[in-house]
Amino acid sequence: MKKVLVTDDCHPILTDGLLKLGYVCDYFPNIAPEKTLEIIGEYTGLIINSKILVNRAFLNRAEKLEFVGRLGSGMEIVDRVYAAERNVAVVSSPEGNRNAVAEHALGMLLTLSNKLLKGDREVRINVWEREANRGFELSGRTIGIFGYGHTGRQFAKKLQGMEMRVLACDKYKPAGYALNEPWVVETTPDVIQKEADIISLHLPLTEETRYFFDNTFISASRRGVILLNTSRGKCVNTTDLISALEDGRVGGACLDVFENEKPGTFTAVEKLMYDRLHAFENVVMSPHVAGWTIESKKKLAEILLDKITAAARR
Repeated sequence: MKKVLVTDDCHPILTDGLLKLGYVCDYFPNIAPEKTLEIIGEYTGLIINSKILVNRAFLNRAEKLEFVGRLGSGMEIVDRVYAAERNVAVVSSPEGNRNAVAEHALGMLLTLSNKLLKGDREVRINVWEREANRGFELSGRTIGIFGYGHTGRQFAKKLQGMEMRVLACDKYKPAGYALNEPWVVETTPDVIQKEADIISLHLPLTEETRYFFDNTFISASRRGVILLNTSRGKCVNTTDLISALEDGRVGGACLDVFENEKPGTFTAVEKLMYDRLHAFENVVMSPHVAGWTIESKKKLAEILLDKITAAARR
């Protein structure tokens, strides 16, 4: 009997599909990482989202494991090299929420540029300040996209009709990666830093991208640059961002991800840091939900099921 452990909430199309493939599914969306490690030796398959770290120690306990399915992207939580050594297939479904992330990023940017949060709050308490809520238009501005994978490319598509100059940089793709998007110009990091009014991060979290956006990066960028981050919280040095927001080197930020996304675990230093961040009127925030839509929940499951099915047939 082949068993699959599902450790996070997912659309039933995935579990139903796994049952049709002959697997028994144990659906424990609230299971703790410690409990997962304790019982993983029983399972042939594992479905994760973000809370389970599939590292060497975990894989050593997973003696029967044949595949790991990651709902979404963010493969830094899986030791893929060691998994390959153990003949464990690893699949993910970043295609499933790329449109959701792209729409969310554009929505956050429009919210910031039009001061919608401030205006909404004031109208609700009968404050009618038109001039204080005058926004700025995106048309004619330059936006730079770092990372031209699934979400970066989809975000660029959303910008096609915005009358913006769109720059893209992805050092791991061969030249011509944006050939089919003529409104996008492939360029280098330094050009984006010098010319972009807005910078959007669509990067995985690696040692290379950790604190990618820090004081050094900010110092080489245009004064007043706006940051969008819907990738990983630790790609941005929050303390450096706050300092730059305070002195105007950064003109605003849209943040769906944060260095620590568990407020209940904040240290005293972190609480002070996030209190400072939360006080900015020119910062738009959301709780890591850019890829979290009704449609993406289904698409993530469908795509992951297709990949698991294909892997099982090899």
